[in-house]
Amino acid sequence: MPNKIAYILLLTCGWLWSQDKLVEVEPPAHIKTIIFKGPTEDQFPLVKIGETITLEFDDLNATEEDYYYQIKHADYDWKPSRILKSQYLSGTDNQRILDYENSYSTLQSYSNYKLRLPNENTRIRLTGNYLLEIYDSRDDLVFARRFVVYTDRVTVGAQVKRSRDFDYLYTKQSVQFNINTANANLVNPKQEVKVALIQNYDWATIIDDVKPQFTLGQQLTYKYDKETSFFGGNEYFYFDTKDLRAPSSAIHKISLEDLYHHYLFTNRIRNQDEYTYNPDINGDFIVRTLQGTDVSREAEYTVVHFSLPYEEFMGMDKVYVHGKFNNYAINEENQLSFNPDTGNMEGQITMKQGFYNYKYAIERENGTIETNTIGGDFHFTENQYLILVYYRDFGQRYDSVIGIGTANSKDISN
Repeated sequence: MPNKIAYILLLTCGWLWSQDKLVEVEPPAHIKTIIFKGPTEDQFPLVKIGETITLEFDDLNATEEDYYYQIKHADYDWKPSRILKSQYLSGTDNQRILDYENSYSTLQSYSNYKLRLPNENTRIRLTGNYLLEIYDSRDDLVFARRFVVYTDRVTVGAQVKRSRDFDYLYTKQSVQFNINTANANLVNPKQEVKVALIQNYDWATIIDDVKPQFTLGQQLTYKYDKETSFFGGNEYFYFDTKDLRAPSSAIHKISLEDLYHHYLFTNRIRNQDEYTYNPDINGDFIVRTLQGTDVSREAEYTVVHFSLPYEEFMGMDKVYVHGKFNNYAINEENQLSFNPDTGNMEGQITMKQGFYNYKYAIERENGTIETNTIGGDFHFTENQYLILVYYRDFGQRYDSVIGIGTANSKDISN
């Protein structure tokens, strides 16, 4: 009887545990400039199994704190996989990050940390969704980021179309694609293949749980309009602080106090403007400096000042500035406040030197986040789309990623 009770408790605890999704956790204010990527420049850690993932971040406390990493595997829906860590990792995690150096000749002191996976202690054995967690020496979770490991068992062809819905003809983009499973030898792919679509590498935009519209031989076809459509948004605002002392088309004033302060020109509210193409990097950022050669240690931190005209449609709701630089977070650090002297919404954020994309978001009283109300939605906007293909083989206890696809709306068609 005791064994039976223990077994029931084990099942119950496992069921409760599996209901909690693995989510990204934002860092405290002293942790800055989290760069997490694979072999490409895009700061979205999507790697083929065996490829290197790199994490880099700064600690403005500059105390050479010890940080440790842990890795968790998740299924398609980001619930923890029902497999042992030894099944998805070779070696061990919970290791200290040993690669760190202090900043050199900067007004703001900081410690720069770097972690590469795989390394001599830890290797990834399986494809799928993962969460990388960073802990401090007190075993407190500092921040967490998602990453995806895949293999090429299927091929994906994708294109971006204008919405066929008359109400969204000029504001939405629809991603249509097909998955060729001919070389994969999959069992029941129509039922077991799952997909996730992401716009501009922002997890908040994800569309998932889309079934194939029809199959033709070994090809799954997704030619939906509404089910796989995204609002187009607008091109991102941008600025570049690589030269600490030089104003630019985006920066109208620079001052030196405890740190350099860069004052951006007041941005326009563009939701009523005609669409204008303006090349961007889809919300991303690139750390760079003209004041040194080692950007990780020699790039300065500066205080960047943002401003936006207040309009009635904002009401008393909260306005934020965000982008990949803060993982599209909505928090007090990037919230704007009304300045009655200028009539603008204003705010400031301490950021490492570099080229940054950003946009403004509104948080309504009911908790709804509107990311495109200020910038507007246009079907012409250049956006990058990612398609992740998941599959659970017969008898497997986890979801693997068996292929990816990409499409860009610069080639949008009717």
